[in-house]
Amino acid sequence: MAQPTPSSLAQHSSSSAAQDEPLTERRTLRDYIIILRERFWIALPLALLVSIGYAYHKASQTPLYYTAATMRFERPSVGITGGPTVADAGDIKGRLDLNTYLQELGSGQMRSRVVRSLTPDEIRILQRPYLADLAPGQEPPSAGGALGNLSVSDIRESYIVRVGVTHRDPEAAALVANRFVDEFMRYILDQRSEGTFGAADFLAERAEQLQLEAEEADRALSQYQRRHNLLSLDSSTNLVQNRLIQADQALTAARLDRIRVGELLSQVENFQAQGRSLLEISYISGYGTIQNISVTLSELRKNQSILAERYLERHPRMILAANEIAITEQQLVTEIENAIADLRSTFEKSKASEAAMQREYEIAEAEQQRLNDLSTEYNSLQNQAEIARNNFVQIADRLANINVQKRLEEVPIRPLDPAVQPGAPFQPNRNQIIRTAIMLFVVVFLGVAIGLSFIDDRIKSAWDVEHFIGVNLLGIIPDLSSLKDEEKYSLVLENRQTPGTESFLSVYSAAKIHSKLDFPKSMLVTSTIPGEGKTLISSNLSGGFARHGRKTLLIDCDLRRPMMHRHFSQENDKGIITWFEAGATMMDNMTNHPDLGVLQVGENLHLLRSGGRSRTPTEILESRSFGELIERLQREFELIVVDSPPLGAVTDSLLIAEQIDEVVYVCRFNRAYKKHIRQYIRALQGAKKDLLGIVLNGLSPRRIEYYSNYRYYRSYKKYYGAEA
Repeated sequence: MAQPTPSSLAQHSSSSAAQDEPLTERRTLRDYIIILRERFWIALPLALLVSIGYAYHKASQTPLYYTAATMRFERPSVGITGGPTVADAGDIKGRLDLNTYLQELGSGQMRSRVVRSLTPDEIRILQRPYLADLAPGQEPPSAGGALGNLSVSDIRESYIVRVGVTHRDPEAAALVANRFVDEFMRYILDQRSEGTFGAADFLAERAEQLQLEAEEADRALSQYQRRHNLLSLDSSTNLVQNRLIQADQALTAARLDRIRVGELLSQVENFQAQGRSLLEISYISGYGTIQNISVTLSELRKNQSILAERYLERHPRMILAANEIAITEQQLVTEIENAIADLRSTFEKSKASEAAMQREYEIAEAEQQRLNDLSTEYNSLQNQAEIARNNFVQIADRLANINVQKRLEEVPIRPLDPAVQPGAPFQPNRNQIIRTAIMLFVVVFLGVAIGLSFIDDRIKSAWDVEHFIGVNLLGIIPDLSSLKDEEKYSLVLENRQTPGTESFLSVYSAAKIHSKLDFPKSMLVTSTIPGEGKTLISSNLSGGFARHGRKTLLIDCDLRRPMMHRHFSQENDKGIITWFEAGATMMDNMTNHPDLGVLQVGENLHLLRSGGRSRTPTEILESRSFGELIERLQREFELIVVDSPPLGAVTDSLLIAEQIDEVVYVCRFNRAYKKHIRQYIRALQGAKKDLLGIVLNGLSPRRIEYYSNYRYYRSYKKYYGAEA
């Protein structure tokens, strides 16, 4: 075995010290773009689900409308002297009066005044948005309950009062805000008045009587509605008519469905009576897995016909084919029976649905007749209530006009701007919902994609190798699954014009640059788990050294599952195991040893096979003879490349590494976990072995373009042309 020189030891110690230093590499914008592309189809549905769910939840909230009316409070007069003391006193008194009025405006007494001032038509406007949420037989909220939310505030640095109302209905919001202003004005008039004229007293008394009469008429109408379960005659009639139409439509649909299913069932029964194949019926042939079973049965019968041309009836393959046909035919019969049973069940359900729709239609028809009988008495009560309300409103208006004209000059508050009907609800705010949903989408999308990058611990990119693992990246090998097995293991040796060849040559160059030892030397190729391509890397890496004039020996040290001989189309009748079992004798020229059977598989490239399989390879690898064999072979070859088992499966590679100078570690894209790779690499470094670096294997050309800076595929294509 070659001994390292003092200069190489110094270089090795400096590299080890460099590896112990903390890494300062940081992810760039390109790395995060790669992360987003890799997890795009995971982050996108989650982000859409969260943002759309949020938008739907907010958009489905009950619409609320807001409007406000304003009043101006007259600032008290300042004394004639105009001195600062009098002015200050006036300001304080004005603010105290303003705060007092604000409290009175929002009091329960003022709310009661507003409720009493509402006419039945106005009450219906307030109750209108609540009718759709009522359960059958439930009464709408009272006028006080449907009044909405009142907010009273003064505008800063002014004597202006804003009366705002929030309500489900825009018209109701404007109505209530203006009514609060009107009733507050009347309240102030009542408070400032010490008495009224006789006409005003008479009108007030008469207005009270008429109000009682109107309330009594409304009460009688309301009791009649409750007694007969009516919202109003018109609305109840409309509801029943709609119910009758819907019941008729549902009955017609149920009857048509029953007829359709009955005709289909009759067709099935006729086919059964006539002995015809039920598969001619589209419903049967398209039910469940019947079509797939029919195709399978046809293929089995076709296969039986082919077998019948070659075998007799009692042949095992003919018996197996007959059994498969019988089983498939039984499955087909069972599935057809299930289809017929399902059809019969559907027919019974259709009959039951038709009967239920018929009963519903009869109930709606009876309710329509009942409402027709109630219309006469209801209209009479409604007319009486309307007349009483009109009389009360007329007297109340006359009384209000007299009082306003008499005491208008005494009122310290004047209406400023009336409330107008809002054109759109302030809740839900669609623009705000859209902005928030978009922001939520971006946050969830980026959070999920970047978060998964920290959770997913599998090796994916050059950045993972150099930052997390902390070793050199020797090169990236593309996915060669499109190539034949007999081609891809000798790409470099046969100098095939493919991008894969160039990638292996780049690994050869990197391994040569990072090596600190002179020839002759030995090199171990291993991985974490099976299937990462270490045999592929070993074959082409040794081919690269052989092509450049180095006499190279490729050793298959995977004694449990040897594969190297197959890739070079050789028998595995000679090799390490046969040599060891024959006594492990040594010769001056080991390449001619009959038990080893070293083969030349190319120019400057020789192959040492495993010589079979062994269940206890550690007995060979730990033996003193194996180490002496490596040392003897290293005298005859400039480079020995050892293909070993994966470290994560068995410990053979660590035993082999004790006899080897340098190590090349193979990682397959998105296969092994970084923590496992880091663990095994530390074990190799602990054995004081020169780790040249990692080869990242199995990336598609698109992933190579996005996951690394290795863009030689484009250059290769431009240089050699598309035909290469």
